Amino acid sequence: MQLHIFDTENEVLAALAAHFAELANAAIAGKGKFSVALSGGSSPKKLYELLASSYSDKIEWGKVYFFFGDERNVPQTDKDSNFLMAKKALFDPLNIASSQIFPVDTSLSPRDAANKYEEEIDQFFDEDELSFDLVLLGLGDNSHTASLFPHTPVLHDRTAGVKEVFLEDQQIYRITLNAPLINEAQHIAFLVYGEGKAIAVHHVLEDDEDIEEYPAQLIEPIVGEIEWFLDKPAAAMLKQQ
Repeated sequence: MQLHIFDTENEVLAALAAHFAELANAAIAGKGKFSVALSGGSSPKKLYELLASSYSDKIEWGKVYFFFGDERNVPQTDKDSNFLMAKKALFDPLNIASSQIFPVDTSLSPRDAANKYEEEIDQFFDEDELSFDLVLLGLGDNSHTASLFPHTPVLHDRTAGVKEVFLEDQQIYRITLNAPLINEAQHIAFLVYGEGKAIAVHHVLEDDEDIEEYPAQLIEPIVGEIEWFLDKPAAAMLKQQ
């Protein structure tokens, strides 16, 4: 694991955008394509906008394939849709072909949507190892990542897959890659900034293991690399920096 700690939010975003480009170009040079699972939320939106502008001519975008680490169980036109956010911030500005984008089909029931998404991922990798080149992750102030929330059954999955997750407190469903699937990735990058995330960062990185309370502790790549991109406020409670 590597920690990259920067003074400002903009420096964090710039460093992760450069990391994204480096990994994308290396994968494309090596095997002709780059597969990435995107994160939702406000923090990655800024990353996607930066990639769509400053890196529009620095990556062969026609060879990048986009998946989603998780999705809310809402229509793709809903303001809370991770797909819609990525479409506006990244796909549309770069004119990404629909054949390169793999959204979750939220018109189905949550369970059927999860099963279908797992099938689509399996079909994409086909005979290749089921391993994303990059999984982008955020961190909630309750130490969740993707839609791996505290005290949900998906935390105990042992086989790589996609699951529906019901959040009792919100009475809503989400669809998520589970930890075993995320951990198959070649590279995992957490994007976390702001003082509001400092306690969660400390819990996940330095507290004793307690996956029920701190689900992001489940993210431990099997053969790949994990890197954290943080600003100083988010890293403020870490003893080791």
